[in-house]
Amino acid sequence: MKYVLVTGGVVSGLGKGVTASSIGVVLKACGLRVTSIKIDPYLNTDAGTMSPFEHGEVFVLDDGGEVDLDLGNYERFLDVTLTRDNNITTGKIYQSVLEKERKGDYLGKTVQVVPHITDAIKDWIQSVALIPVDGKEGPADVCVIELGGTVGDIESMPFIEALRQLSFSVGQDNFCLIHVSLIPVLGVVGEQKTKPTQHSVRELRALGLTPHLLACRSSQPLLETTKEKLSQFCHVPAGNILNVHDVPNIWHVPLLLRNQNAHNSVLKQLNLLSIATPPDLRDWTKMAETYDNLTNSVRIALVGKYVGLTDSYLSVVKALLHACIACSLKPSIDWIAASDLEDDSAKLTPEVHAHAWETLRNAACVLVPGGFGDRGVTGMILAAKYARENKVPYLGICLGMQISVIEFARSVLGLERANSMEFTNSESPDNVVIFMPEGSKTHMGNTMRLGSRKTLFQTPDCITSKLYHNSEYVDERHRHRYEVNPEIIGFLEEEGLKFVGKDESGKRMEILELPNHPFYVGVQFHPEFKSRPRRPSPLFLGLILAATGKLETHLKGHGNGSV
Repeated sequence: MKYVLVTGGVVSGLGKGVTASSIGVVLKACGLRVTSIKIDPYLNTDAGTMSPFEHGEVFVLDDGGEVDLDLGNYERFLDVTLTRDNNITTGKIYQSVLEKERKGDYLGKTVQVVPHITDAIKDWIQSVALIPVDGKEGPADVCVIELGGTVGDIESMPFIEALRQLSFSVGQDNFCLIHVSLIPVLGVVGEQKTKPTQHSVRELRALGLTPHLLACRSSQPLLETTKEKLSQFCHVPAGNILNVHDVPNIWHVPLLLRNQNAHNSVLKQLNLLSIATPPDLRDWTKMAETYDNLTNSVRIALVGKYVGLTDSYLSVVKALLHACIACSLKPSIDWIAASDLEDDSAKLTPEVHAHAWETLRNAACVLVPGGFGDRGVTGMILAAKYARENKVPYLGICLGMQISVIEFARSVLGLERANSMEFTNSESPDNVVIFMPEGSKTHMGNTMRLGSRKTLFQTPDCITSKLYHNSEYVDERHRHRYEVNPEIIGFLEEEGLKFVGKDESGKRMEILELPNHPFYVGVQFHPEFKSRPRRPSPLFLGLILAATGKLETHLKGHGNGSV
């Protein structure tokens, strides 16, 4: 197994994940099979209980793993299906070591960070690297490892030491280190400063790791003098100093790396030049250039709770992008904080309230994504009501589907107190959304209905089934605790709301549609997690087609659901 390690220096949030994904794309284009591992040095066992405001979205894998959003980047860029073990955290490592210690596996020895924690890290990396993630048999050729955080962080020290030992044990021909660093430009002087990167590399070398390549982040292309200075003081050949400057969209990053022969530097270090082919990135180039040349756009109102940090809905944004490009459009997302639509907002901040409603009314379609807790729920209900009554295309995902059920029950069934048990926290008969035990109410972590589950279509004559290639069922990823109350289904369907998708037991409602509406769809699963650049999620595609008035034509002309 060959390993490519991507570390970061100077500041966090430099784009290590995109850089690591892009390196993987270029190596894959050279005919190699690639897998990836993300190391998060925090103590949480997984990302499941972390606030989207603090850490961005929680990405859900097929096996139910709740992981860092960077694994979503890997899946989208490399078109692979990862496992929960591809995300290593300090919490997971310490938990596994402590379990062994309790069982007596260490034979009475003093359990220490070195060697026991570092050995556990190495063993985890080497075993996970062998798991095939691309649907083929046998291990990949290269494993790209991203070390989260910044070199010098206390919590990442055991991982740095483990990776130093790994690089020594696998040999120089099997290990390549790429260090991502920042080259700032001071406004007054206007000069590209290399000193922060010099210090970062010095810190890394003091810990026993020497970078083979530098990926330098900057707003503008690096000057030759800057490269020479970096080469001289960081002991990296000038040809191995990559400039990852700002680009119009992140699909340009693999092209940027290829144009600087990054693949040759990595292949040479890993002794793979003899088996690799020249990188074939024609599809990728076409995709990046197509997006740059798009002129028409579609306005999408995204009504959510965490709109203050767009990374909270990263997969939703990417799925909208994939669907829009398939329709030759650029997405123009109008972010609306759900609470700004509520009556309380009209009293406290009337201008914000008026602007939120004006934005909603100017959008071609409405999307209400997932979320937890009762903040902003009233605003989401108002958005769903507006979309339903005004025939505006609507897609509700997870909580967004439950919102549409609550709104319909209140407005059409006349159940004014209709609500979700999640918000009332009681066994009220007014709950149209209830807790259905497949998890625990006391423990928050890893207790939900998680991962890829089968949804059976109840009728082939529905929009969703047609969008999904007239399939009898669909496998999509879930992340929720609450379900639509089965006892209320009959009343809702009598009034026109149709549940066209259910789980295999028939008790859990998965997909709802409203006939006689251009596109009013709610899904309990998260279709955004399986959307890919060249294979957009059918539901997101349906939303954009409906927003542009092309859905009916599409369904008639493409009965198989393809674009």
